Amino acid sequence: MIELQHVFAKFADVYLASHCVHPEAVKAAKAIIQCRTAALGGHIDQCDFCDDTKISYNSCRNRNCPKCGNLKKEQWILDRTSELLPVPYFHTVFTVPHQLNPLFLANPSLMYAMLCKAAADTLAKLAQDPKHLGAQIGVTMVLHTWGQNLSFHPHVHCIVPGGGLSADGQSFIRSRKKFFIPVKVLSRVFRGKLLARVKQAYAEQSLKFVGASLPLAEERAFLALLDTVYALDWVVYCKKPFKSPYHVVKYLSRYTHKTAIYNNRLKAIDDTSVTFQYRDYKAEGKVKLLTLDAMEFIRRFMQHVLPAGFQRIRYYGVLANCNRKSKFQACLRLTRTVARPKVKLSAQDLIKKLTGKDITKCSTCGGNWCRVVSFQPGTG
Repeated sequence: MIELQHVFAKFADVYLASHCVHPEAVKAAKAIIQCRTAALGGHIDQCDFCDDTKISYNSCRNRNCPKCGNLKKEQWILDRTSELLPVPYFHTVFTVPHQLNPLFLANPSLMYAMLCKAAADTLAKLAQDPKHLGAQIGVTMVLHTWGQNLSFHPHVHCIVPGGGLSADGQSFIRSRKKFFIPVKVLSRVFRGKLLARVKQAYAEQSLKFVGASLPLAEERAFLALLDTVYALDWVVYCKKPFKSPYHVVKYLSRYTHKTAIYNNRLKAIDDTSVTFQYRDYKAEGKVKLLTLDAMEFIRRFMQHVLPAGFQRIRYYGVLANCNRKSKFQACLRLTRTVARPKVKLSAQDLIKKLTGKDITKCSTCGGNWCRVVSFQPGTG
């Protein structure tokens, strides 16, 4: 099976030597190459019954590595399952015009943060309007930056419960079965809020202009860009409600701890190129193969490495950390929902839940694995 690790081990050094790459992307490349190899250290276990031994190498735990993240995702599912309300949940996606891509690439932390905040403020403002709901809602938001072909496509996925807390905090107001805010209204308000933030950042000289965005440093060009994108109909869409609250968490977990491409989509690699599978949504989701020059493949992957410390998963409204113990607890009480305690599982238990395998037991005889020795990075 071809893995992203093979691609990076073969081509990353050449790419890094010939391209200017931000430190977090360099860190991600090295982590992917070293993941579950002797370079990161590991340990040797021995069965207490049949004396079989096995060597296990440590994971890199980098959020861009396709080998890592599954255990965090399973724990996240458990945590979120304890917070579900007995109402329909809606999946809303906010996208931005591709003309803004140069600004996002030159200012990832600032632009991603403004994108998330603009989407959250849009939902909050319209939900509080009595014409739509008249309540404060909760939003779970996940930032994504890629399309199926690894192109740069910043957008956010939002899961919104169909109801919220009244202004006086004394009642829970339920939404209609269909989404309670028209998508055209969402699109217009979102466009205005994000562009207002971008314009303010320009006025405060907070934006950097490098690479493709360099011509936008000139005020006339920058204002012309804003006029162009303001004239467009921005794409915001809402999918139908989930079958049950639990399906919400399972569905959203596809996005929370995901990296730009997984190993199962990689189909071929040679001395100069990489071939991978993608869905062409312009052709009704038909599965196709795309072959890219290896340097272009790595370039596309690298542009999806988020800045250090940037939070991809965010919570707003009654689900914000500052509101969980007050407003969200009120929502649970008013909907007569019994709060389930959060359960923290060990790595062994999470793996068993995920794969059905008990990694503490020998696969040959069922005996117990016992740690014999641990070894430091680079000594295995």
